[in-house]
Amino acid sequence: MKKKLSIITLIILTCCVYRLNAQSTLQPVSDSSKNTKIIQIVSARSLRQLTINDSTILETLAGNAHIKQGNTILKGDSIVLNKRLGIAEVFGNVHINDADTVNTYAQYLKYIGNEQVAYLKKKVKLTDGKAQLFTEDLIYDIKSGIASYKGGGKVINSKTTLTSEDAVYYSDTKDVIFRNNVKLNDPKYKMNADSLRYNTEFKSAYFISPTHIVSNNGIIDTKSGTYNLETGEALFFEKPVFKDSTRFISGNKVAINEKSNVIQIEGNGKFVDSSNKVIVLGNQILIDKKNSTFLATRKPVMILYSDNDSTYISADTLFSGKTIKSSHQDSLKNDTLKSIKKANIKTAKTDSISYFIGFHHVKIFNDSLQAVCDSLHYSTEDSTFKLLQQPVCWNNNSQIKGDTMLLFTAHQKAKELQVFNNAIVINKTKEGFFNQVAGRILQGYFIKGNFDHAYIKGSPAESIFYPQDDDSAYVGMNYSKSDRIDIYFVDNALDKVKFLNDVSGTMYPIKQIPSDKKELKGFEWLDSRRPKNKLELFE
Repeated sequence: MKKKLSIITLIILTCCVYRLNAQSTLQPVSDSSKNTKIIQIVSARSLRQLTINDSTILETLAGNAHIKQGNTILKGDSIVLNKRLGIAEVFGNVHINDADTVNTYAQYLKYIGNEQVAYLKKKVKLTDGKAQLFTEDLIYDIKSGIASYKGGGKVINSKTTLTSEDAVYYSDTKDVIFRNNVKLNDPKYKMNADSLRYNTEFKSAYFISPTHIVSNNGIIDTKSGTYNLETGEALFFEKPVFKDSTRFISGNKVAINEKSNVIQIEGNGKFVDSSNKVIVLGNQILIDKKNSTFLATRKPVMILYSDNDSTYISADTLFSGKTIKSSHQDSLKNDTLKSIKKANIKTAKTDSISYFIGFHHVKIFNDSLQAVCDSLHYSTEDSTFKLLQQPVCWNNNSQIKGDTMLLFTAHQKAKELQVFNNAIVINKTKEGFFNQVAGRILQGYFIKGNFDHAYIKGSPAESIFYPQDDDSAYVGMNYSKSDRIDIYFVDNALDKVKFLNDVSGTMYPIKQIPSDKKELKGFEWLDSRRPKNKLELFE
């Protein structure tokens, strides 16, 4: 009888001890097991065990519940754990800590331990120390470090916010791929795209679909490329387009450095400067926005356009710069205290003047005038072309050549021409004769883009002229010299020649013209070098 009583007493004491431990706070346990697939109970204020059936036993943890699997720690207000299946459900103030690198928060979690996949809902937040991800429904594969949401979410990285319908986050590379209605908002940028990859470590956006970017510097449309929002360095591919208030830029590839304000275009580049009415085409164009300059190479062509006409210019290299003009007014004031004079400098308003330079193999095409030379300078101040090193220009049936030329234009039409040293004008008649006037300098004038009249000075100036009678028949060839020769054109043909001071000359009958007298010194008919149409400049 006493033996039976002892057994019953032992059973009762054992049950009391178990109930007492179940209702008291569990202490942290050490992980002595090397099997990281096992979910361990670390602590809770209370623990209960529920037997659902022979194969299902649940353990419920309440009050600061805490479990772990390997390096992954799961916490919440309460936890329901099925150890046999390796499944845990966490309710309220969910917190997942993955090896102290990624922290995830939510109000509900279903954790599949065998797969190490977490399904989180309600006020989900994931942070990696660089950025924060917010959504209402997140799947987080802890083993691979990949998290994804569908149905809307956002990522905040410093001052940058990205929103989308769907996203996939990669914790190892700190990349997030956003899809469907992607929007990026930053104090300096706004982007819209269908898809976008963003790196939270380097604050770089990678464009993988048509993207529209708006910033303080302008608007960019691109299909692919990269943009570092921190450094302002960007590289765009697949014919991106950049626009601001005065510029349009496109090309196969465009690189932008916003700190230096330099833009580089590679392949089929196009640059439109509407403030100066200039278009530049080329396979490589460098644009300095800060200093309003550009450098174009690899078959560049510059177009000075207007409503009525356009001038096309090609060269091996084209460059544009700015010249700053300023005026100062100096006055001297006597400093009575120190008995010295000080200069008081007042600076007047400064103006910038654009200029363009062409280097080597320069060609110019306009409907009314064409030209070639080795180097060119053009100023927007007075619309003046300076043609250097063997310049030649053509207007209708006339060719003008010299060592240096200044061509003044208005509304893309030739207005005035100055030729210095070895000037020669050649006018070809319909019958194939060459009227010629040569001298040291030439001053010519145009009316409505056509060569109208000019004077040539020399020591002396010379001319070869084929006069015609009243029936327009050629009567001979007149060779003359003079200090100055004035020439006049009618219907693009040399009509009249006027000689001033120390005139001398010889008239040869048309059939008695000596062969060695038909050409003045420096005569060259260079029609083969003449640009026949604007398309030649693109070859």
